[in-house]
Parts: sequence; structure tokens; C-alpha cells
Amino acid sequence: MNKRVQTEGELAQQVLDILLCLKHERFSNQRLLAEKTGMSLGFVNKAVSILEEAGLIDKECLPTAKARSLFQRCKPQRAVILAAGFSWKLGPINSTTSAALLEIRGEILIERQIEQLHEAGITDISIVVGFMKERFDYLVDKYGVKLLYNDSYAVKNNIYSVSLASAELSNCYLIPSDIWSENNPYRSDELYSWYMVSDGYDAESSVRVNRKNELILVAPGEGGNRMIGIAYLLDRDADIVRANIKDLLSDGKHNGSYWEEALYDGDRMTVHARLSTDGDHKEITTFEQYQDVDLGSNRLKDESVRTIMDAFGCSVSDITDVSVLKKGMTNRSFLFTVKGTKYILRVPGEGTDHIINRKQEAAVFKAIRGTGLCDDPVFIDAESGYKITRYLEGIRVCDTGSEDDLKKCMDKLRSFHEMKLKVDHEFDIFEKICFYESLWNGMPSIFRDYHETKEKIMSLRDVIKKIEKDKCLTHIDAVSDNFLFFKPDGSAEECLQLTDWEYAGMQDPHVDIAMFCIYSLFDKERCDQLIDIYFNNKCDTVTRGKIYCYIASCGLLWSNWCEYKRQLGVEFGEYSVRQYRYAKEFFKYAGEIL
Repeated sequence: MNKRVQTEGELAQQVLDILLCLKHERFSNQRLLAEKTGMSLGFVNKAVSILEEAGLIDKECLPTAKARSLFQRCKPQRAVILAAGFSWKLGPINSTTSAALLEIRGEILIERQIEQLHEAGITDISIVVGFMKERFDYLVDKYGVKLLYNDSYAVKNNIYSVSLASAELSNCYLIPSDIWSENNPYRSDELYSWYMVSDGYDAESSVRVNRKNELILVAPGEGGNRMIGIAYLLDRDADIVRANIKDLLSDGKHNGSYWEEALYDGDRMTVHARLSTDGDHKEITTFEQYQDVDLGSNRLKDESVRTIMDAFGCSVSDITDVSVLKKGMTNRSFLFTVKGTKYILRVPGEGTDHIINRKQEAAVFKAIRGTGLCDDPVFIDAESGYKITRYLEGIRVCDTGSEDDLKKCMDKLRSFHEMKLKVDHEFDIFEKICFYESLWNGMPSIFRDYHETKEKIMSLRDVIKKIEKDKCLTHIDAVSDNFLFFKPDGSAEECLQLTDWEYAGMQDPHVDIAMFCIYSLFDKERCDQLIDIYFNNKCDTVTRGKIYCYIASCGLLWSNWCEYKRQLGVEFGEYSVRQYRYAKEFFKYAGEIL
């Protein structure tokens, strides 16, 4: 790490604070100056002598030309706002907006930050965006800001965002976008680099302020001053931060780090502490923090929050411990507590309204109610797709490497199929293949031989029609992650439930076996093993070939689905490619035995 060398000509931070005060206000005596700064009269007298000896003030305590040159050299010129990340603990609010765009007391958070910067004369502002980046575009026209795009926000922490803004760091404020400041923290004059901390204690802080106003690293769990995250960097300290970030990111091991690591030199930060009063700056990263700053905000009354309030007849203050449970392929799920009980809110994901029929999903839950296949929803809205279910403690999903788990899952699946439940709608695989393709809006497939592959898969429709089969309610999304193992209160035995029924409809139940195989990325040998488990080693050749047809057609189905989601900015990497491979390979395997 690059070290900052303090020269003999540098003045103590507190002395420079006296100089800043003298620039903006005239004092008839040093006692009044002491009262203004909160420093002792003895220290103020000493500081004035130091400043006079350095030629920075005259006999009347007025800044000299040398001081004016120093002010000009250190003057804030720009700001970088870090707004790329996803604030997971804001829960359902963050399903529709970035934390930086929350409305607080009638103002958009990031707009308040920009306007506070403008008040300090700073108009050269860059914003690093990532999550919901399109929603920041209006700021370019409204405030003349620059947008820097972080496409890796989901896998890299804000150290990477700062690296993207490395050219902007000299005489620059670095600002987290989720900080709401009661009073304007930005000034038209600065004389040294600093990192802002609160005078309040925080058990999770990694630094504390010592008597020299240095930021000293503390041992984990020891706690220290609450880290606000706002910083100011002069040119030379910006150089150090740039070099340190480059070093930290060079080995790929610090992608998950916070940018503050670039400020550390041994057991302390290379910049001074700027101390603020506890409560002046509030971090808005959790649902509870948002409520604390603005309980009356309209954002706390959006559809997802109103859904919870209406379902339980509670107020917004009754909703606590909100966090993201998972960000699934189709939806987002949020964990929350109401009156001591934990629940999960399912919020439909991007573009879900095009691919899921929520009225049909509600009909499925009506059909399976009371069967024990899963917990009945506490609330479900057939129009919006919002769903609330009870939270199961200590759940685990199926371990596809465990033969015992596979057997239990196939037993559960078979017993469901044997119920012969019925609904009024069908899930037509081949119709859905074409439907998902239609959602590409004329864009070509990313696979060069797509049309050839699709033609082969569509030919399987007639093959499957000729094979005798019985249709019943079929899960369709019977993948390993949707089999939930848990122990009810006080029970030593594990129970098993099947969750996520939004694709379910009338179909050949053997489609569920195919779906389990392709989601688990099983090779042919493992697919055959799962088929044998379901049929207790009594699967005939024609049925096995039919399941191969389903594996091939469902592979193309989910490949097309992934291509649609890709256009919405949601990537599935290997999963998407492997689904396409299933279409091609199992078409061949089906042809070999049918």
C-alpha cells in the first residue's frame, strides 16, 4: 500500500480549522473564536501564533495572499456519488426503486445531495450507477450530472465503483447515495482530506477517533465511531487512493471490499477524521431506518407495503425486520415480521406479468388447499401477483447429490401426481416455446442454429401425442430448489413441501421429472437414475423416451425464457447455455430409443 508522507510544513488539522473559521468570519478577540470553534482558549492562542508565523494570517487575524492561494489549491471542485448498489435490507421498497431515489420528507434523496453540493458551489458531479441505472437518466437533464455505469454492481462492492471514477477523485467529495444529511455537509472551502465519522458509538465500526483526530483501526467486535461514509480527498490523497485501489483489485480478491480499505495504512487511515454530531447524517439501508427518517413517506405506502398492512390490518410501524430472502429467477422474496411472526412477501419480478397468469396461479392454490403439499398462502392477489406465506424456520432445499433426498422428492412428486388434481387451464410446452420467443420483440436468438434446433424440437409434439398418457395438475417448475425440507416446531422428523406453483397447470405429470433433471443440470446417466427412482426401476422404454422428449423440449422452453429475461437485463450464465444443450442432446437421445 502507498504511504502518505507528512511534511514538516503541514499544519495540524485543528489549526487549519481555525484558518477556515477566520476566512468566513471576523472575530474581535480570540475568546470569541474559541467559543465559535469549541476549542480551548489556550489552543486557539497557540493556533493563531502558528498561522501568523506561517504567513497565513496577518496581525488582525485576516487571511493573507498566501492563505488565499492555499484555499484555491485545496478548493472542492467535484463530487462522486456512489449509487450502483442494491440495498437488500430495504426489502419490498427496493423492488421498484433504488435507495438513492427514495422520497424523504418530500425530496428525492439523491436530488437533496445534488442540491446541497450546488449550495457549496460544486456542479461537477458524477454518479456511479448500476441497479436500475435507467432511472437516474433524468438527472443528466435536470442537474447536468455525468453517469458512470457499473455493470458489475451485483458481484462487486463499491471499491469497484470508486475505481470507475478514479479520474474524478482529486479535490473531490465521495458520497454514498443512501446518506440523508439534516445539515449540508459540503463546503465551498476545504484545507485537508478527511473521512466523516459520527461522535456516536457503533459496535460494528472498524475505526475510532484518537486525541490527534486520527482514525485508528479497532479489533473486530470492539466498536468505535459510526462510519458515515462521506469523504473529501485532496489531489495527493486521491493519488494514494487510486494506487491502493488498483493494488487491491489487481488480484481479484477484493472485489467484495468497501472502498475505505484504500484509505488504510497499517493501523490507521491516511486521512483525518471529520467528526459530526450523531444523528446529523442518517444511513437509509434498512426498512426501519427509512421509517425512522420519514414515517409518513409515500414510499412507505406503496403497493407492497400496503399489501402487508391490508393483509394483517396493521400499521407500517408494525412491519419490522425486513430483508431480502432471495432474488429468484422470476420473483423477489422478502422476509418481514408482523407482531412477532415471520412471513415472506413474494413480489413479481421484471417482465413477470407477460409470462405468468396470476389468476391461473390462484386457481392452482385453490385446488391444492388442504392437501399438505405446501402451506396455504396467508394472502394472494390474483391481479398483482403479490403473495404472503408463513416463514418456515430452518428450511433446506433438496441436495441433488443425496440419493436419500432424491428418493424423498420423487416420492412426494409421485404422491402429488396420484392425487389427480384438476384445474381449468393447461401448460402447453410447445405453445410456450413460441410465446417466449415472441417476447423477444423481433430480436434474433443468441444461438446461431436456433431455427434448426427449434424445428427439431417442434417435431416432438407429434411424437408425444402418439404416446398414451394421463393428464393431471402438474407442477411444471418441480426443480430441486422448490422442494423444502424442514422440521416443524418440536418435531425430530423432517417434513417436505413443494413450493412455487406459478407455472402449474394440466399436463403429463412426467414433465415434472424432466424439469427436475434439467434444473439440476444432470447428465444423461443422472437423468436415467432419477427416472428409475420415480418409477421404482420399472420405467418402460417408451415412457423413458417420452421423458427424453420432455427434457429436450423443456430445455428449449427455458432457453427461450432466459433469452427473454436477458433482454430485461437479467443474466443466467451457464444455466441458459445448458438448457439449450438439453434441447439438442436429448432430441438425439429420444430419437435413438423411440
